[in-house]
Amino acid sequence: MEAQPLHVRGPVPQGRVGPAAVIRYRILMALPVVAAVALGLGLPRWEDEIPRVGLTYETGTAQAALAAIAGGMITLSGFVITGVTLVIQTVQSMSPRLIAVIRHFNQSLVIVGLLIGTAVYALVVLAQIQADETPRVSVTLAVALVVADTAVLLWSLTGLRNVVTGGGLAQVVGRRMAVALDVLLPPDERELRTVDLTDLRPAVPGVPLIHTGGPGVVRGVAERRLIRLTERHDARVELDVWPGQHLVPGAVLGRVHGLAGLPEASRERMLRRIAPRVRVGRFRTVDQDPAYGLRLLVDIATRALSPAVNDPTTAVESLDQIEEVLVRLAGRPLGTTVVTGPSGTPRLLRPGPGWTELVSLALDEILAYGARSLQVVRRVRALLVTVTEAAPPGRRAPLTERAALVERLAGGFPDPLFVATASVADGQGIGGAGGRAEPRPDGFAG
Repeated sequence: MEAQPLHVRGPVPQGRVGPAAVIRYRILMALPVVAAVALGLGLPRWEDEIPRVGLTYETGTAQAALAAIAGGMITLSGFVITGVTLVIQTVQSMSPRLIAVIRHFNQSLVIVGLLIGTAVYALVVLAQIQADETPRVSVTLAVALVVADTAVLLWSLTGLRNVVTGGGLAQVVGRRMAVALDVLLPPDERELRTVDLTDLRPAVPGVPLIHTGGPGVVRGVAERRLIRLTERHDARVELDVWPGQHLVPGAVLGRVHGLAGLPEASRERMLRRIAPRVRVGRFRTVDQDPAYGLRLLVDIATRALSPAVNDPTTAVESLDQIEEVLVRLAGRPLGTTVVTGPSGTPRLLRPGPGWTELVSLALDEILAYGARSLQVVRRVRALLVTVTEAAPPGRRAPLTERAALVERLAGGFPDPLFVATASVADGQGIGGAGGRAEPRPDGFAG
């Protein structure tokens, strides 16, 4: 088989978003409660051995303060849970898939743990107050915990306030995508390398790699672990599935080459170890799936353009993030990727979306829903100019096709004034400087 120019790189980390992240947040939620019990039992007993510092309370006043702290923190945690529920409903109205991307909701679990931990600490200290002695340090610490919890809660609410708007959600997705793309497609790897695929696709068919888990979508590939397995047995893996694809039990993930010399039992054991390295879960993530990040941004824009919402400004804010993503992707290798081992030997061949598919995903639905929005047409014009300037000549064809589409949409407005307005590129949709004279993609009118 002749050599082909492909993206070649070493293995990338899988990403921290997944079951491990959920377990970590649950542990962080439970940890303050456990620490509160231990501290509440131990600190009052150590009062005689530490300096008598802190606020001065009489016994009755200390008991009342601790009881108020415990009751207030429990009530406040209920308000936090109620508020998070309302925020979740608001975010789901924009796109149900955004919940998995917004990490503020996991952070809310930690805040609830802090509030409950403070309440538990106050109750445990309250149970140890004697009639003739008040644990000044323990009571002072309870007050300090209230101050700290309040600061953390206000900090979280400030961040969440900026997230629950359509533009704020688009910015969160854009930031997540920027990090994920720099890991999956490093910015210093902009050139394709010619690779001989004979070893990865030998003439003899490989052994089918079967998905043995439950139904779900491909979240990514644990490349580092898979490469270690293939290096150990001099095997090569050719995948047929990509992130975002739905799988049913028994689906063929791809083929494994180089196992023909192994005994049947060893070969089956090797396949059982390789198959789980293709991570399958209930929901997609953006870590190894740039198409999913674009899907979320398009969801926000199209929902904003629906007749029930009619909010083209939010669509423009989503297009701001889509422009950033496309500029990042314009010069980076896309499509099929070859992953090498430590010795440089190709070990994994995995498919992925190409530039044409990503441009179509990013723009076509927005243009379909926003065909009669002056803001959208003008903003997409500016986006196409910016992305075309960043894209190499070989990737300008899909942009030229969208430029011609935008020209047709602009000419379809019912009034000549609207046609003239829609014929200007404007990075703000409506209200910017407009009238850019920089190079335009082929297909724009002069």
